[in-house]
This record gives sequence, C-alpha cells and structure tokens, in this order.
Amino acid sequence: MKTPLRIGTRDSELALWQASAVKEGLDNLGIAAELIPTKSIGDIVLDKPLYELGVTGIFTKALDVALLKGEIDLAVHSMKDMPTQLPEGLRICAVLERGNPHDVLIHKGLNFLNEEGIIATGSLRRQAQWLHRYPNHEITDLRGNVQTRLKKLEDNAWNGALFAAAGLERLSLNLPDKTLLKWMIPAPAQGAIAVLVSDNKPQIQSAVKQLNHHESDICTRVERDFLRTLEGGCSAPIGALARVTGNELLFQGILLTPDGQKRIYMSKKGKISESETLGKRYAQEVLEGGGDEIMREIKARLGE
Repeated sequence: MKTPLRIGTRDSELALWQASAVKEGLDNLGIAAELIPTKSIGDIVLDKPLYELGVTGIFTKALDVALLKGEIDLAVHSMKDMPTQLPEGLRICAVLERGNPHDVLIHKGLNFLNEEGIIATGSLRRQAQWLHRYPNHEITDLRGNVQTRLKKLEDNAWNGALFAAAGLERLSLNLPDKTLLKWMIPAPAQGAIAVLVSDNKPQIQSAVKQLNHHESDICTRVERDFLRTLEGGCSAPIGALARVTGNELLFQGILLTPDGQKRIYMSKKGKISESETLGKRYAQEVLEGGGDEIMREIKARLGE
C-alpha cells in the first residue's frame, strides 16, 4: 500500500495501547500504519452511568462514523464496548489474541466483605453480580479512564472498585491490593481487541485478516451471539465467557436483574464445530428458563 493505513482509535492511554498493538502487528507484516486518535461520547460525558446515556455504542460510534466516511482506514475497539449489531457497511476483520477476560477488585483491605461496604463501578453487569454475592453492600457509580477511576477510589471513602483485568495489565499497573474475581462472569468479549474495516475496502480487509487469532475469534463470536439474542437492544446485566479446550468449547453465561436478586446462570460444553449456533442456542435456553421475564423487568426499570 502506497500510503500508511490510518488507524482510528479513542485517545485514552488504554485505547492507544490497543491501537499500537494493531499497528505493531501490521508493521511486522511490512504494512505501514499511523494512529488517528479521537474522542467518543463515552469519553466526554462522565457524569452519568453508562446505561443512562441511551446511546448504543457510545465508545465506538464516532470511530465507526469516521470509518464509513473514509476518514480512517480501520477502527480499533475494545470488543466488549461494541454493539452486537454492527453499522451497515462495516465488518470485523480481526480479533487479536485475547487478554485476561476476568474482572478484578481493587480494594483498601478485604475486612469489609462480610460487613457493610461501598463498591464503585459504572457497569450494570458488575453491579448485579456483586450485589447478588454481597447484598448488604452499596454501589456507587464510577466513570472515566483507568487512571481517573483509580484516583477517585483513592480520594473517596469507598472500600473498592471493579475493573477489567486486561486494562490494568496492558497499562502495566501492578496494584498490590488487587483480587481476581473468577466467580464474576465477564462481559461478552471482555479482554479482546477487534479491528473493523469497511466492506468496500477488500485490500485492507485482506491485510487486517492476517492479524486474526482464530481461537479468540471463535470464543468472542459465541459470547456476542449470546448477548445479541438475550438483550433485544437494551442495556442489561449479561455476562458470557467461552474457552476452547481441545475440540470442545466451555461456556458460562449469566443474566441478572440490576439489583442482583434474580439470577440465571448456565455452564455448558459444546463442540467447536457447532460454534456458529451455540451462543444463540444457549441464550434461548436462558430465555425459556425465565430469562424473558427478567428482560421484561429490566426494560421496565430502565424505561426502555
């Protein structure tokens, strides 16, 4: 390619790390690229919980519009931030090898766990699972980039805050008071980085596809199919995690009410050869097992 590929990215430190990983992958293939940073709605509006903003893809929309307009050649997203229905004309051409998919608790000591406590998070999914396990705790909203959230935790009388492990690891933040929460089911595609390209750019698609990590691609597709089938376009406390073991795909899925009082959890084994249908199939089982009632309740609570 005669000119460097323009890589669209949010301008946070973590987003730039992710986009730089894509650039490095392209560099290793002999393909020149440059970063084009921008801000998203989610980066600008920080005084409301995410689910109150009422915008699908609040962290991805600005980049997707730039991609459709031809202002950039590819967009790099945290895959968990992407809507399950992509804008018409765009496609995922690569999923990089996934990082740590789990959530972590950054805390000021763990003595509070069996007492009253205050936990900070802007995620409905994290909130619901935490309240299901610790119903006596209070949840306070927490927004901003990783460093901003860590500073807010330091400055407030909260007991802890919930983060994605991958973000902390990618920023090389070695925090001593950290607990990995393997019991908490992560957001679908958490820890994965996706690269989007326009449908009308076959040459760029071919270049980017060389970065795809097959196993991560399979797992995140199953998780996003599960989310897409359940959510019906609304914000909901939904978690999903798929892992490949030999020829099998191990899957965990969860749906809760925001207060954590109602919960449907599943653990399944499936064949990798059937991965195209597994996510939808598992979601339908959840809906038939009472998930449809929970989804109606969530939509009523959130005014959707």
